[in-house]
Amino acid sequence: MDELGARAAALAAGHPRDARLRRVGTSRGGTPLWLLSVGHGSRHALVVAGPHANEPVGGATALRLAERALADPRLGRDADTTWNLLLCLDPDGARRNEGWLSGPYTLGRYFRHFFRPGFLEQPEWLPDGADHAALPETRALLDLQDELRPFFQCSLHGVDVGGGFVELTHDLPGMAQRLAHAAARLGIPRELGPYDTLYWPLLGPAVYRIPPPRRGDLAAAITEAAVESTWFHPHRYGTVTAVVEAPMWGVAAVEDPSPLADPQAVLRTVSGTLRRDTRLLEGLLARVRPHLDAVPDAARLLAPVDDYLLVGPGLADSWDPDLYGSGQRPLPPLDTARLTALGISGRRVALRTAGLLHQLARAAGRAAADALSELDRLIDVWCADYHDGYGARWIPVARQAEYQARVVLAAFELAGQYTAVRSHSGEKDWGSASAVPMHRE
Repeated sequence: MDELGARAAALAAGHPRDARLRRVGTSRGGTPLWLLSVGHGSRHALVVAGPHANEPVGGATALRLAERALADPRLGRDADTTWNLLLCLDPDGARRNEGWLSGPYTLGRYFRHFFRPGFLEQPEWLPDGADHAALPETRALLDLQDELRPFFQCSLHGVDVGGGFVELTHDLPGMAQRLAHAAARLGIPRELGPYDTLYWPLLGPAVYRIPPPRRGDLAAAITEAAVESTWFHPHRYGTVTAVVEAPMWGVAAVEDPSPLADPQAVLRTVSGTLRRDTRLLEGLLARVRPHLDAVPDAARLLAPVDDYLLVGPGLADSWDPDLYGSGQRPLPPLDTARLTALGISGRRVALRTAGLLHQLARAAGRAAADALSELDRLIDVWCADYHDGYGARWIPVARQAEYQARVVLAAFELAGQYTAVRSHSGEKDWGSASAVPMHRE
């Protein structure tokens, strides 16, 4: 987080006429939320980095986009556009992930230092609607959307294991071809059937239409857009929102459209594995929980653990072909790509839970030593399954950021052709003063 802030401050200080850094809010932990704006155009593009705490590549992508907007007049002056880059929406959560950010980049290190808040503490979600949003990070983003009325909004996300894909609130013809070109040039697998988009309309290979929000449970909120979100809040201004997912560890099979001989057998294995893993983790939580009274901030780690253990059995049931006759919604047609994505997703729920429990057990000390040893064993076995069973391979950060930046710029160009100009900025005296580096404010 410190490096990201310092680089943004240096960029703004080095281009005082064309770049400006301002504080647009404060996190729950008192961390400033910084917006880096480039250009003087009447149309506004809003890019949100770091909406999920464990997805750090968006910060590097945001800086890359700022540098390109400063260097290329086609992105700013000629397009009558101001680029507004929110450097990190959840800086408190991002700082909790810094234990793995310095490397080495292994799956075991990542999951042992993994943090992502509980579902109700993730700042892009609006489960009670915008008027009742309580998180200061959420309120800051909503206020920024209402101020800028962007014609284009992009949310930068990362897939820990899998492939890249894009989710759109409006169809942008040509997006699938642009995505395919960027992915091929950079060796990024496209995810042709991600769990997140299980029931969403397909706009093209690895491009999906986000359905309007509706009521649903926690699991449905992921796959059916069942809650309101900041992705849809600026809809009233004609905003096109793109959610750009870039993988950290790539898996080639997520873009394999070939059929499997017995997909139902695979589903039974995936659902049965998730049920078994959930029972194991519930038992470990019961062993660890009595020793957490003296662990500072244990509640922040327990909230996502409880969420994952709550949704795990429901996910397993929704994937089990033997339960389709019990009112469960049937899955869409399944091929290698989609079945691989489901297997990865089930393993992800278990590994995230184990990683959070590992941190709690480590903090509890000697009283939880036996549980810690068991969690170490499970994390090693499950990470080996990702690496050896699925062929997960680390993608260098520079390549992740370049891929994400190219996809953002493609969506930006296509959105500019789609939308009318309705954006503006409420910031007074834009560009009339020198930038104030954040470390001096």
